[in-house]
Amino acid sequence: MSTTQSERLRELLEPLVASQGLDLEEIAVDSVGRRRVLSVVVDSDTGADLDRIADVSRALSAKLDETDAMGEGEYTLEVGTPGAERSLTEHRHYVRATDRLVRFQLHEGGELVARILAVDEDGLDLEVPGVKGRKATTRRLPFGDIDKARVQVEFNRKDTKNDNQPENDNKTEEEEA
Repeated sequence: MSTTQSERLRELLEPLVASQGLDLEEIAVDSVGRRRVLSVVVDSDTGADLDRIADVSRALSAKLDETDAMGEGEYTLEVGTPGAERSLTEHRHYVRATDRLVRFQLHEGGELVARILAVDEDGLDLEVPGVKGRKATTRRLPFGDIDKARVQVEFNRKDTKNDNQPENDNKTEEEEA
């Protein structure tokens, strides 16, 4: 049974990432000109700040230096988080995206943009925004109906956690003039 370099790297690095309290989300080895880049994406339920990223990067670098997992040539190690518009592929991704707006591609060919309210083992409870002044509605979406899902970036969303704070309409001084 042959395994790819990414699979071997995952087997080597995943326990180390887990020991740092993070999940190993992705590994990719790409050639950029003559150099190789090992990209490692990590995350956790509470997120990963710069200090945690730096700690796991040092640990991964040390582990890679003591093995020949990357071969003889030089390479660059890049460790980061999934980013704002992450794809949701695992149950934990949906849990982490609770209260976020997500674009769903459905198996039946349709598309749905909705906010995740709750996640269980079978699917999602969603809030579908109202159109043209109508109220939002709720909908149940089984995991089996989802082909792809991606978190959407929201620039003008009111922060519901700080309802007692004054609203910031995010206008610049130029826009107000």
